[in-house]
Order: sequence, then structure tokens, then C-alpha cells
Amino acid sequence: MHNPLIEPVLRDEALLADIAAANHDGGGFRLWWLGQSGFLLQWNGRHLLLDPYLSDSLTRKYAGTPTPHIRMTALPVEPGRLGFVNVVTCSHSHTDHLDPETVLPLFKANPRLRLVIPEAERETVRKRLSAPCPATVGLDHGGAVEIDGFRINAVASAHETVEVDAAGRCRFLGYVVQFGKWAIYHSGDTVLHPALAESLKPFRIDAALLPINGRNPERRVAGNLDAREAAWLGREIAARTVIPCHYDMFTFNTAPVGEFIAAAREAGQCWHMVRCGERWESSQLA
Repeated sequence: MHNPLIEPVLRDEALLADIAAANHDGGGFRLWWLGQSGFLLQWNGRHLLLDPYLSDSLTRKYAGTPTPHIRMTALPVEPGRLGFVNVVTCSHSHTDHLDPETVLPLFKANPRLRLVIPEAERETVRKRLSAPCPATVGLDHGGAVEIDGFRINAVASAHETVEVDAAGRCRFLGYVVQFGKWAIYHSGDTVLHPALAESLKPFRIDAALLPINGRNPERRVAGNLDAREAAWLGREIAARTVIPCHYDMFTFNTAPVGEFIAAAREAGQCWHMVRCGERWESSQLA
């Protein structure tokens, strides 16, 4: 018998109503954590969706295997209800970051949607989505694109290493999103690598969205930053806050968020814990 699912703070109609109610300029921005590495960014009446996983595709795929993806947190919203989203990012091709059952309903809800991916994964994305997507923008480390007021800068990630394709383009990326006077960093999946902090320091990050599930060979999946590493990276790049993610989604691949909070306090790094379906606002920055 499985434990009851963790309920999002807001879900379905309540979540959509909260997003709509917050949709004003006001000079700041809002974030909602949608589970795993998925975040919705709202700024100036526009919406950017970072690495959404809004289905149970992995639970079905891995049922009965040595790595069953048993969901811990209930789905906050169906992707087809997010037709107001302008841009979606995919940091790499793992399904909890590039999920056809999430991306295709998003495109159906808004055919003008733009999808940002690693250029190195373009063919994988085409095959995964079973169709070419003319609105797909490919980036590589050091590249950038501006869409609807969001400038999206690509930074190499290492999941577990910095992997490149035959043309030398990075297969795993993080994105620094600049908009107005703000900058947020979404790492995708990454461990620390020598160039990471130095690549990020020039951006003056307001909020760093970092995984904390770490790595454990028994999980049989590539690892991520652990709690102490996420706190260290936030401090090293002088992020105004770190918001942890990539936990409480699958029972076999999670970590206690309390370990990150303790590590951040020890490192002197400001942090905010945002629960699934909860709104966080830039006004909370110190």
C-alpha cells in the first residue's frame, strides 16, 4: 500500500484562478512550482514554463521495473489548461523534463507556443514528439534567444558529465532567464562542474532554481546536486535566493528538503521553500 499523495497547495481551478489573479505588471514577477523541476514564471502579463512534467507517463512506463516511478505529489494541473503560456523550455531529453504527454497538449492549447531546447537534442525532440515543431528554438552553451520579452541564455549542465554531440554542442543545459531588471537560473539536471559557477556569476541571479535530490548509484539514474552542493552553488554565484526542486515527485529518487534548509542556513545562503502549487513572489526577496 502506498502513502497518500502530497496535495498541492493549489490545484486545478484554484491554481488557475491564482495565476489569473496575479497576472499584473507591478514591476515584479511570480513563480509557481509545479513539481519535479517544473516552474511557471509570470512577468508583465507573460508566462514561461520551465521543464514541466504534468502527466503520469513515467509511472506507467516503469511500473513493475527495478525503478518504479511511484508518484509522491498529486498533479497540480492538466497541461492542456495552460493555453496562456508563451514559452516552454526543455533543458534535456529525459522525460521528466521533456514529456510528450505534457508538451503536446500545451501546443494544442496554444499553437503559437515556442519551445526552447538544446540544439544537440533537436532530432530526439522531433522523434519524441512524433512531429517537427517549427516553433522550436535550439540553443547551445553561450547562446541566447529573446522571446516575448524573455531573454533565455543557455549554460552547460553536467548530468553526470558535460556531454556533447558530434558537433560539440551540449546535450544538457540550464537556462538563465532575464526579463526587465530580473534574472532567474533554472539549472535543469546538473551536478557541479568546473565552469558552472563562473558561467553564472556575470548574470547577478535573483533566484536560482536548483535540484537537491543528489546522486545514489542504487537509483540507477543520473544524479544531481545534493542539498549541500545546491546551497554552496547559490552562495558562490551570489544568488539572492535559492528555491529547491527535484524532490517529492518519485519515491525512489527524492531527498528531504530539510537537509537543504539546514545546509543553506549553514552556508549563509538565503532560501525559500515553495510547495507544489504555491505562489512565490519577487517581493519576498531580501
